[in-house]
Amino acid sequence: MLTPVSGAPQLSASTQLINKGEYLARIGDCIACHTQPTGIAFAGGRAMHTPFGALYVPNITPDDETGIGLWTSDEFYRMMHSGLARNGSLLYPAMPYPQYTQVTRADSDAIYAYLMSITPVKQKNREHELRFPYNNRDLLIGWRTLYFKEGEYKPDPKQSVDWNRGAYLVKGLGHCAMCHTAVNALGGSSEAKAFEGGMIPNQNWYAPSLTSNKEAGLGNWTIKEITDLLQSGVSHRGTVYGPMAEVVFNSLQYMTDDDAKAMAVYLKALPQKEESAPPTSQARLVSPETMELGRKVYVAQCVMCHGDNGRGQPPAYPPLAGNQSITMETPVNSIRMVLNGGYPPGTKKNPRPHGMPPFSHILNDDEVAAVTTYIRVAWGNTGTPVNAKQVNDLRILLPE
Repeated sequence: MLTPVSGAPQLSASTQLINKGEYLARIGDCIACHTQPTGIAFAGGRAMHTPFGALYVPNITPDDETGIGLWTSDEFYRMMHSGLARNGSLLYPAMPYPQYTQVTRADSDAIYAYLMSITPVKQKNREHELRFPYNNRDLLIGWRTLYFKEGEYKPDPKQSVDWNRGAYLVKGLGHCAMCHTAVNALGGSSEAKAFEGGMIPNQNWYAPSLTSNKEAGLGNWTIKEITDLLQSGVSHRGTVYGPMAEVVFNSLQYMTDDDAKAMAVYLKALPQKEESAPPTSQARLVSPETMELGRKVYVAQCVMCHGDNGRGQPPAYPPLAGNQSITMETPVNSIRMVLNGGYPPGTKKNPRPHGMPPFSHILNDDEVAAVTTYIRVAWGNTGTPVNAKQVNDLRILLPE
């Protein structure tokens, strides 16, 4: 006589592997690059604009002719681990293989199994449109010598299980350093400057330093505040906008609570780098006329949500007083928020986010500069003033 098994039905080994791969592909945010805004998931074709020209992301559905249907798991792992295509050609590092090389073979095989399980899409890949000489793949040999270190992640026995899991996710599949580390004229970054912040090429957003408590360093945040931000896009300490909002929407909101905590543990423990001296009082000087104009604009347009004391109504409306993202050395993100507005992502834990409207059609360059200056220096904030040229330089760029 058979005894019924209580609880959920047992999944087959292959189904468990596919489910694991789907989860890991979410963490790697594969869908963000390999899907056009109005296209079919993973079918490729999305243009990635770089300082060297446009790269077109390939189809990674299991179509035999135009996708990866004929790839083996060995070839897929070689691509992830070594940055080599099936035919042996060198991949451009817009594919984050310098980070994915840390992914274990077991996790690579799970992602491969998941991608092989999705519906094939016959969609030809588009040729890249890179300028000479960057269209010569042989140049990547030199780039790889300078900027690529191959090797799976090795746990640090001196650290906790959470720390090691977080390091694996942040440094590998999460490829956080790809945005949060400055790149040079060759598109490379220094491992010594990892997570120290930098402008995201061709997106005109600044990814703040994760190693400085003056920017996005999380040493003063609680683990809950960090996990809230990662999973929901909002916390009582801040809100994500711009490219980070897309990362949370496509990827981080799907993390398990354990993985979110692990990532928070690692990020909070990142060693704080030696910080530059705060701006001098001379550098922070603002004319009374600018402050008064900024105050008037703030009262008319901002005070309803952010309050006359700049403390906001978190987590719906983030505080401006004492907000590290407001007082960073570069005012790019603050200017863009005033000009273009933005919404945090709609997530499982924050399904109805409150957003900020754009003001580019209401405020001129002087007014945007004045109100941005005001929020950077009011309420004890230690930012520096913004000028109208900085605003105009960003106004003429299309928002990403």
